[in-house]
Amino acid sequence: MMSNDLNVLDEVNKGATMGMDAIEFIVKKVGDEDFKKTLDIEYNKYKDISRRANNIYDEYTYEKEPHETSAMNKVMTWWGVQMKTMNDKSNSNLSEMLMTGTNMGIIEGRRLLNQNPEINEEIHTLLGDFVKMQEDSVETLKRYL
Repeated sequence: MMSNDLNVLDEVNKGATMGMDAIEFIVKKVGDEDFKKTLDIEYNKYKDISRRANNIYDEYTYEKEPHETSAMNKVMTWWGVQMKTMNDKSNSNLSEMLMTGTNMGIIEGRRLLNQNPEINEEIHTLLGDFVKMQEDSVETLKRYL
């Protein structure tokens, strides 16, 4: 596995775990059952991407585990959610918070696709699927603005 392959795979897994972390923190603030169900579906999509990344790691390397979010990033995400929902736990605010993070993931994913055309085909497909999943997620979350 080329180093770019591993770096891209790390970024995909890190993005997926960050998405799962954010949803875990935000879903606790949601009162609307329909929105909770939607977030559960979105969480499972991130989990599937992470599972796929881990499976690729297993095929290519036994020396290293995929990067996930650090404890510091989790604390910062949790703290950000707490601060931004202190006075507003509306679906609109919660959806906007998730969309902001998801849009950052889309930008990073597109950048990785454009700057790494030579990566392993399986990783390229996973990255493309992850970007598409995030783009679909933004469309889904728009309903709650």
